[in-house]
Amino acid sequence: MTRDDINAICKTLPGAELTDPWGGGHDAWKVGGKMFASIGVLGDGVSVKTPDVETATLLIELGRAEKAPYFHRSWVRVQWIGADPAEITDRLTQSYDIVRSGLTKKLQATLPAR
Repeated sequence: MTRDDINAICKTLPGAELTDPWGGGHDAWKVGGKMFASIGVLGDGVSVKTPDVETATLLIELGRAEKAPYFHRSWVRVQWIGADPAEITDRLTQSYDIVRSGLTKKLQATLPAR
């Protein structure tokens, strides 16, 4: 997979917006102003939110992900080189769903249906 593949997946999620909040070539995908995926300048992996710290720890222990630098412990970084596209898609959509469900009901109501 590539940065373009990840961006294509994120682009299909309702209300998802691409930003570069730090400048310098970071791709940060947000829904309702809250980030659910981030690609760094190295462009070899994507950071996503997991349901909790325990899930993130398990994914790291199983070798399915690594600690996402600069993010909360509930975030992991998944390298896409040699990764299963279905797993990457699942991680991205799960992260999106977690972040979207954490938005206020009023804000959720303004977003396109999922």
